[in-house]
Amino acid sequence: MAGDGELLVWRRRTRARELLVWAGWLLGVSLFIFCWQTIAANTTWYFVADAPRVAADIGDRMVPPKWSYAAKLWGPLWDTINIATLGTILSVLLATPIAFLAATNTTPSTRFVRPLALLIIVSSRSINSLIWGLLLVTIIGPGVVAGIFAITFRSIGFVAKLLYEAIEEIDQRQVEAIAATGANGGQVITFAIWPQILPAFAGTSVFRWDINIRESTVLGLVGAGGIGLELQASINIVAWQQVSVILLAILSTVIVSEWVSAKVRHAVI
Repeated sequence: MAGDGELLVWRRRTRARELLVWAGWLLGVSLFIFCWQTIAANTTWYFVADAPRVAADIGDRMVPPKWSYAAKLWGPLWDTINIATLGTILSVLLATPIAFLAATNTTPSTRFVRPLALLIIVSSRSINSLIWGLLLVTIIGPGVVAGIFAITFRSIGFVAKLLYEAIEEIDQRQVEAIAATGANGGQVITFAIWPQILPAFAGTSVFRWDINIRESTVLGLVGAGGIGLELQASINIVAWQQVSVILLAILSTVIVSEWVSAKVRHAVI
């Protein structure tokens, strides 16, 4: 307590907290300098300085696009859409039960089952779709099937995480009301939980499909099918006019998928 007439000085932080903040800044700056020195030591700066000229040269070679090549892209583009769509469907089918096992209010065991479900979610989300594609192309060979499963395994964690969070946020009073009628576990999920998470389920599924359209366009770079194969082949033979057509096709597909995704989410949610 301050005595009578004693002037109190307001401080934003205590001295110990102020020193801790400055120590954090010092650590961050030191880490940045260390990382920059490491990158700089392993960078050929001549190529970096020459990059604008190379980019301008490639851009000049890409114009005008070779529009006649567009007729060859319908098949690969259709494969890309199928990879994204089938991969999303499979991931949703697999992620839904995993989400119920991961949610604290629906899991049969918070000690054993939930950690296992969370491990699956984290494992799926931590591995990029290109890495999944590389692994699956090695295991089952190149093609669309590898791309579908790469999208599936990548998407499981995303869908399951958002879905189990939605399950944990439901109104428990509805669950208690249905359970009080003598309903079994399946009936409680069907009539009390599922109606509450249906908007989140639909929105997450469509949103993930939209993301997968983008990711599936590059899976062909590792041999997992789709329009990425055509992109890789055109780059390998330095056919920049074909590359520009492929990039425009990918851009158009992404724009259409974004529009469809927005319309579906608006209609459902």
